[in-house]
Amino acid sequence: MPASDAPVERASGSNSLREQVQSLRLPTTATAPPQRSVVPWLIVCLLLATNAVTAWQLLQQRNTPALPADTPATAAKSSAVTAAIGSTRSTAPAETSADAISLESKGYIQPAHQILVSPKVSGMVLELRIEEGMRVDKGYVLAIIEDTQYRADHDRSVATLNLQKQKLLELERGARTEELEQSQAELAEAKETLTELERDYQRIKGLREQNASSEQALTQAESLYLAQLQRVARLTSALQLLQVGPRVERIDAARAEVQQAEAEVTRTTWQLDNCTIRAPIGGTILIKNAEEGNIVNPIAFNGSFSLCEMADLADLEVELDIQERDISKVFKGQRCKVRAEAFPDRVYEATVSRLMPIADRAKGAVPVRVKLTVPAEEEGVFLKPEMGALVTFYAAEQAEAAAAAK
Repeated sequence: MPASDAPVERASGSNSLREQVQSLRLPTTATAPPQRSVVPWLIVCLLLATNAVTAWQLLQQRNTPALPADTPATAAKSSAVTAAIGSTRSTAPAETSADAISLESKGYIQPAHQILVSPKVSGMVLELRIEEGMRVDKGYVLAIIEDTQYRADHDRSVATLNLQKQKLLELERGARTEELEQSQAELAEAKETLTELERDYQRIKGLREQNASSEQALTQAESLYLAQLQRVARLTSALQLLQVGPRVERIDAARAEVQQAEAEVTRTTWQLDNCTIRAPIGGTILIKNAEEGNIVNPIAFNGSFSLCEMADLADLEVELDIQERDISKVFKGQRCKVRAEAFPDRVYEATVSRLMPIADRAKGAVPVRVKLTVPAEEEGVFLKPEMGALVTFYAAEQAEAAAAAK
């Protein structure tokens, strides 16, 4: 091979190597589609986004009509309508039943009226006829207390009353006819004796003037005469008193004594009657605090303790503490639904009965009471005092619509 051909071969070899390397490189010229090919992709993305928003709106608000999305123009309309619906939901009130719930809060079931039955007299419990959970009617005998002392006091007061009544009756009727006749007879006898003593006195006085009698005989006759004269005057006054009758003041005093005796009878009768303790209302015995043989004393109870506690379990409330930030959502007469935590599948209609007039500073809440409607056949079966319950408060618009429907 000639020497002049060697550079040519190297040059051709290097050229072929350069061509091979260049063939392995990516083309430097952009192969992107023309500008008009980007528009369909944007339309597809817009349609997908519109469909996603529409599906979410349908889930949240079932009455929103579905919008067609077949063309780019339709997709644009769908986006505009969706935006309009979103702005409307931010300002207009919700209309679905789920959105009509204004508040949910947990509380505790309480009897509307819980009675502490306490004895009014002290003594030993002879009989106790109650047990926890027992349903009793109004007037049912719950317990009997020993009444020996109270019965004796009652009998004595009744006897005293009868005595005072008889005394008053005697004064009001005045003297009997026999008493008047007796007084008149005594007065007539005294007058006859007075006449005889007067004659003796005059006779002895005449003898004394003739010195035929002693001074002592005259003095004695005079004394007998004057004494009899006073006796006649006394008997005359006594007869007049019998004829007039007793003084008005004595009759009034006797009447006052009768009233005093009647008051004593009332007190002892009250004590005797309260030895039998009866149910003040019809309801269920919640707690029993005494047993037979216990000595009960109303002073020791002092309102904080009782023989038993009872309540009407058909008349229940839910006691709640509503935070101050939510109290504007609650109003008197508001319709509610109550579910006990123990029986979440049982729903009871309820109404807000009252909002307490004072808030709880420590909790930052306002106590609220919700009145339940319990069917008669479920009294004391499912809902029990102190059970937890979830209360659902409905918005004012729905509550007003329900009231108008009724």
